[in-house]
Amino acid sequence: MASIAVCPGSFDPVTIGHINIITRASKLFDKVIVVVMVNSRKNSAMFSPEERMDFIRRSISHLKNVEVDFYDGLLADYVVRKGAVAIVKGLRVLSDYEDEFKQALTNKRLAQNVETIFLVTDTEYMFLSSSVVKEVGSLGGEIGDFVPPEIKDDIMKRIRER
Repeated sequence: MASIAVCPGSFDPVTIGHINIITRASKLFDKVIVVVMVNSRKNSAMFSPEERMDFIRRSISHLKNVEVDFYDGLLADYVVRKGAVAIVKGLRVLSDYEDEFKQALTNKRLAQNVETIFLVTDTEYMFLSSSVVKEVGSLGGEIGDFVPPEIKDDIMKRIRER
């Protein structure tokens, strides 16, 4: 039986830090599903779910065991429906841990047979988030070191439109 992991996030937009976690997860599991989700605690998204999925697909086309999906419901329901054995989450800084730990406990209660795996980000990405990309880009800064080259121009075009 193939091991399946789900890597959820809002990915608004996907960063090279996200891609690093997805790439590392792809080496640990037979199949990884990157699922774009709606985060009700975050402000309105800059990119539509379809755009975010397209950005991820273009950025991970070299990873043959990774697919991209969208879901706007309960993560625990999604992972069970997909037959996943794990949820993979990236941790950047200590402040990420408290919220992610609560989510992991909730998901474990809702989907007892699914484990949450935390991958600590590589140190060069510890500062990086989608919010940083949008802020730097909106202030005219260079985002080339923050996002995959395949999608940089599309991200900057949207930032300039706003």
